[in-house]
Amino acid sequence: MAQVKVGFYGHVRQYHNLQKEIDAAIHEVLESGTYVLGPKVKQFEQELAAYMHMKEAVGLNSGTDALLLPLLAMAIGPGDEVITTSNTFFATAEAIWLAGATPVFVDIDPKTCNIDEDLIEAAVSPRTKAIIPVHLYGQPAKMREVAKIAKAHNLYVIEDCAQALGARGDDFVIGELSDVVATSFIIQKNLGCFGDGGAIVTNNEAIATQVRKLRNHGSSKRSCHSVGYNSRLDELHAAVLSVKLKHLDKCNDLRRARAKEFDAGLAGTSLTLPYALPGYRHIYHLYVVETDDRDGLQAYLQSQGITALTHYPIAIHQQEGYPWGCAARISGSLKHTENSAGRVLSLPMYPELTSEEAKLTVEAIRAWEKTRGR
Repeated sequence: MAQVKVGFYGHVRQYHNLQKEIDAAIHEVLESGTYVLGPKVKQFEQELAAYMHMKEAVGLNSGTDALLLPLLAMAIGPGDEVITTSNTFFATAEAIWLAGATPVFVDIDPKTCNIDEDLIEAAVSPRTKAIIPVHLYGQPAKMREVAKIAKAHNLYVIEDCAQALGARGDDFVIGELSDVVATSFIIQKNLGCFGDGGAIVTNNEAIATQVRKLRNHGSSKRSCHSVGYNSRLDELHAAVLSVKLKHLDKCNDLRRARAKEFDAGLAGTSLTLPYALPGYRHIYHLYVVETDDRDGLQAYLQSQGITALTHYPIAIHQQEGYPWGCAARISGSLKHTENSAGRVLSLPMYPELTSEEAKLTVEAIRAWEKTRGR
């Protein structure tokens, strides 16, 4: 195996860059003796809400619960349908199943790989209660169009923003056009802690209040419970996230700078490069190219010491065991979803990726092209 020249993840480098601030924040929590639902969680929730220009944020133990608990707070469950995309991480649909509802999959726009807003209306039925658009790879979905459909049919909208914290439209911010934003803080995200973590952000105080109860065994005060979950963001994670949140915009700008270098270096190759919607701020959680010989390119890059991974090579509706004994519905054809899944390859992308590492990746891809006679 070739020596790794360009790794896929940069979170250890990020820790080294922010080590003094992070270590101090962790030490403060350890010395405080308060590790669950303490002042650091409250502080981070306030900071996150302010960052997103919204009223409420609720810290949770994962991005999955950040999707599930709002569905429960909205009383969405058995007999209800939620429209979403099959071109996403499994948790998007899993949360719908965990709530007891039925995911309805519609196809993607082949340019953006996000849900095709022109196909949503045809998927609406009398059972439809919500839409979950996914801001895949850091590219926002077309939220004005999604919001218009939701308003016409009196539907909730939950934005799956696990990969797009800091993204926005030129004329709107994430969350402005929906009921809830769900996000994840697992380490590889643009804003990541040192384990699992998540949050919802909302302007709906009733939903925020209900999710706060659900995350803590249904309790709003000590020794007064209903049925809920243990889904609390830890104090240590919250302290780390408060440190990193201050640097998020700068880190996203660095991702965008590397993306421009990839765009320029790979122009004219046989690869399909990421499409950035005009009027939207793509923050490149992943830099995903498409090629007819995805496995060949991945293997060649590996032989050159460059790590590239696949996100998501098998669409949810094509995974073994689907629909796992649960209710599911496909609206129309998913041909673009299926085509994309077989072609996608994620190149290294993180704020600490250097221009030299991006150049090495580009040169390796161009060398692979020559082996194919291109």
